[in-house]
Amino acid sequence: MSEFPDPTAVRGPVYRAFDLLARICMTVAGIQLVFLVAIFGWLVFGRYVLNDTPTWVEQAALLLVVWITFLGAAAGVWTKAHLSIDFVREMLPMPVRVPLRWIAVIGVIIFGCYLAWHGWELAEKTWKRRIPMLGMAEGWRAVPMVICGVLSVLFSLVHLAALARGEDPLEF
Repeated sequence: MSEFPDPTAVRGPVYRAFDLLARICMTVAGIQLVFLVAIFGWLVFGRYVLNDTPTWVEQAALLLVVWITFLGAAAGVWTKAHLSIDFVREMLPMPVRVPLRWIAVIGVIIFGCYLAWHGWELAEKTWKRRIPMLGMAEGWRAVPMVICGVLSVLFSLVHLAALARGEDPLEF
């Protein structure tokens, strides 16, 4: 048995709900990744065995990659596993480190708002067009931007509240 408590047991219902939401994002992205591998397997089989290349695979793959990327990025904001250069900040003295943590979280909130807003505009403007070979609305390529932006803002607001309580965000 581990000597460390389960972090979800220590945290409240908001933390557990957002943790579940991030896990759902990663699960959906993982399932989509399995589909991505499967359709590329079908592409190779169709091209080299059947001599009949399935032309829809490229467009489906592009759509899946966008969804996988943005769902994974949103979950990364929650788990603080996203791309960041925090080791430089964490080497600085505490009086400098704390304001930089605030700035980083606020920056993610601003970026998330921007991503959600412009993702929504992009989805709205492209909804009437169809993705070639799939027949789906082109706006489905922008929907994950909106989801990622909204989730990034929500997750970062929880991180901001933790900072306001004086909690170490690296331990969050």
